[in-house]
Amino acid sequence: METNWNENQAVLRGTVLLDPVLSHENHGVWYEAFPLNVRRLSGTEDRVNVIASQSLLAQHPVQAGQEVEIEGEVRSFNNKSGRGSRLVITLYAKSIRPAEGEHGNELILAGALCKPPVYRRTPMGREICDLLLAVNRRYGRADYLPCIAWGALARRCADLEVGDAVRLAGRFQSRTYTKVENGESTQRTAYEISIMQMDQLA
Repeated sequence: METNWNENQAVLRGTVLLDPVLSHENHGVWYEAFPLNVRRLSGTEDRVNVIASQSLLAQHPVQAGQEVEIEGEVRSFNNKSGRGSRLVITLYAKSIRPAEGEHGNELILAGALCKPPVYRRTPMGREICDLLLAVNRRYGRADYLPCIAWGALARRCADLEVGDAVRLAGRFQSRTYTKVENGESTQRTAYEISIMQMDQLA
């Protein structure tokens, strides 16, 4: 995939876990949502939430258990319900087609850092760096996408500054974690971009 400044391209191939359900309406267009399961080579599975317009699903209907390839963009929106993550990350589908064979998960993003990088080491000693990338859409909006890098790439990302423009290649992944509030533990899912390659743009 080729990309230009402030572009957002993702291609995921996996299994539809549940039939689409009504999600929301925006500017007269109705959207439905469904989870997509994408296996990694390691056997770990990412569960990604897909948003698709009803008109797209009418042309290319999907159902639970179906293998599909989805091309689109990674989108973010603020969750104001007070439940779950405050920043919700989804895959906005632009095309859906039947697929066979191995699952796939690749994306390219180009945007600017909107927060200072957070570099640290895990309890096991692995280097890790968190970034928040702002990727402009048309019409003046932007998606704010959490990204994560490991090892030598984490050290490179730690040297970036707010406003730096970068191009990232990676995968759209999910991970579960435990959040403790008022003495009660709940399982939650975080969505982020795992960075495989990073280039700084002029």
